[in-house]
Amino acid sequence: MSGVETIMGSSYKEKIVISVGGSLIVPNGGIDTKFLIKFNKFIRAKLAENKNRQFFLVIGGGTTARHYRDAGRVVLGHELTHDDLDWIGIHTTKLNAHLVRTIFRDLAHPYILKHYEIIRKVTEPIVVAAGWKPGWSTDYCAVLLSEDYGIKTVINLSNIDKVYNKDPRKFKDAKSYDRISWPDFRKIVGDKWIPGINAPFDPVAAKKAQDLGVKVVVMDGANLENLENYFNGKKFVGTVIG
Repeated sequence: MSGVETIMGSSYKEKIVISVGGSLIVPNGGIDTKFLIKFNKFIRAKLAENKNRQFFLVIGGGTTARHYRDAGRVVLGHELTHDDLDWIGIHTTKLNAHLVRTIFRDLAHPYILKHYEIIRKVTEPIVVAAGWKPGWSTDYCAVLLSEDYGIKTVINLSNIDKVYNKDPRKFKDAKSYDRISWPDFRKIVGDKWIPGINAPFDPVAAKKAQDLGVKVVVMDGANLENLENYFNGKKFVGTVIG
């Protein structure tokens, strides 16, 4: 990755990829401004603590994509193709990403990263990214950013607090993990990407992360105190994969 570092010309010593699930931004069809206010303060505080810190924020689609999916299904009278579902999801990630970039306008790179064959020179402390093309979740995009910019950890924030061996909302005996290897995690989630899949981390992204040796930290993004504990090296609630 030394070549990438030279291309980027970045002087930041600590680069962090945070995948922000759309479920945090648009949890039930409405934008969660309370979360965004807290997240805005949190990121700015982390930057104030360390001037050598740079955040790559990869933004998901959330329930907005599901509303469009459901509307299409009602009008057509049948399920949408995976390709159409993916494009709806991609455009909603871009919409959410633009909102986040607007919030951080004074600190953020002026363009939203959404084309991952181009490695942009980014010198700002905040870089906002969105989805790109069908078959790629924003989890996968986060892993690609980690590869492009030489980053070894992705923080995955969503409405899922930990990795479980099965859905804890359906099974009371579901087992949670504080730490799990990539092979064991992939046995749980499988290998196939399905648009709108409800998994702690996309199966295709998981394979890519394993191949790259990237670690992923899964935690509930609504609990920013817990995220603060992670940054401070304290005990936190979540799962480290890899």
